[in-house]
Amino acid sequence: MFTGIVTDVGTVQAVEPRANNLRRIKIACGYPRASIVDGASIACSGVCLTVTGAGEDDNGTWFSADAAAETLAVTTVGAWKHGTRINLERPLKVGDELGGHMVAGHVDGIARLVTRHTMTDMAELTFRAPAGLMRFIAPKGSVALDGVSLTVNTVKDDTFSVLIIPHTLQVTTFGGLAEGDGVNLEVDTMARYAARLVETR
Repeated sequence: MFTGIVTDVGTVQAVEPRANNLRRIKIACGYPRASIVDGASIACSGVCLTVTGAGEDDNGTWFSADAAAETLAVTTVGAWKHGTRINLERPLKVGDELGGHMVAGHVDGIARLVTRHTMTDMAELTFRAPAGLMRFIAPKGSVALDGVSLTVNTVKDDTFSVLIIPHTLQVTTFGGLAEGDGVNLEVDTMARYAARLVETR
């Protein structure tokens, strides 16, 4: 489990095709090498990936993770290449501060940035969500976009908006997000279960 509070921004160093439609992705990060072990989970732009190896080189610490066909199909991981910047978060530990909301790292789909309204040190971003996911998104509710816990500002038809504060623009990849770009969308788990309960009545 994660909280949607980004702790580092990594950079993809390499993407290697593997057997069975897998891709092995090597990511440079700022985490201490000793803190990364094989089998650990790291949220990579909202996608929970399992560490398959780690080491150090001239660029500092790196880790590798495998992405399977389903992940490549329903997330932005399929478009990652050398130089892609991604938001990183380590898993929540018992006793840690829950600064965002409960995020599983299981992406529901890709949302597209429709408009970006830049204000003084802030940005209002409006996204179009995939069909079927808007029913889980409500004003003042929570969403995770590229692994960042955000509060929904407005909802209209198949779009929703969020406000990005200066700190978030500085410490995540949102500062460079442009209209047309896709982000990994994970809807709030509570909203998902609430909808399911209504469906089964």
